[in-house]
Amino acid sequence: MPEGHSVHRLARQFQDVFGGRRLDVSSPQGRFASGAELLTGHTMVDAMAHGKQFFLRFDHELFLHVHLGLYGAWSFGGDSSFTGASSIGAPRRIGERESGSASEDGEYAGPPAPIGAVRVRLVSDHGWADLRGATTCAAITAAEAEAVLARLGPDPLHNRPGDRDEFIRRLRRRKTAVALLMMDQSVLAGVGNIYRAEVLFRQAVDPWTPGSSIDTETAARLWDDTVATMSDGVRDGRIVTTPPTLWTGDGRTAPDADAHFVYKRDGMPCRACGTLVGMTEIGARKLYWCPGCQV
Repeated sequence: MPEGHSVHRLARQFQDVFGGRRLDVSSPQGRFASGAELLTGHTMVDAMAHGKQFFLRFDHELFLHVHLGLYGAWSFGGDSSFTGASSIGAPRRIGERESGSASEDGEYAGPPAPIGAVRVRLVSDHGWADLRGATTCAAITAAEAEAVLARLGPDPLHNRPGDRDEFIRRLRRRKTAVALLMMDQSVLAGVGNIYRAEVLFRQAVDPWTPGSSIDTETAARLWDDTVATMSDGVRDGRIVTTPPTLWTGDGRTAPDADAHFVYKRDGMPCRACGTLVGMTEIGARKLYWCPGCQV
């Protein structure tokens, strides 16, 4: 599913193009019809992300809450003033690259006819956004939004005072394997399979080490590296965890094949030590690691 950097970019795009605008909200598919009735005609005030959870706050203090899950995606379009990605979410290429620009050429005649199962459509005076395939799509109150947030761990992309210490506390109090804890949203909000594998490799941490056996210094390095790599993802719109010295081609951008150290490189030589990268399943998800570096 899309990792936290994509959801933060999504919030930024919504704030840029819909913030302060009255929105017509509908559910072409019909599954969100009652929620759309509660939101339509109101002004979107804020777009917010915490981990993989996304919220739009409207002027009557109701929220649109979305979790994209494995298959959810937003698509966008509009007039020449509407800029940004044309699609954020699934389906994704390796590295979670976004699709194109949302601006359209020529005279803007409003949103196109819905294609496929559009759960919710948001329309302003100069652009539109369609949501398909999301795990969660609900109109909720402020109290309900707070309840969702209360279940989550700190978000590296907020990196607020105390977040680092809180992550360390939550990680070290559990005997669960660190590879599972890094994707436990109540411990660390926003990290998915790619960041999990890459940060553990970059910090040379054995994925099966119990959280309670991780010393404070190592836990702090895991937090700091997650902050750094996810911040790069917000900036670039894709996940690249390798340095330019490992990139082929012109060296200015990372080809998809060079973007990661271990993710989806099972059976290939480790970029650092030459040991074949391993792959197994843990918590019903694929785990990639280097048996040579992460011991």
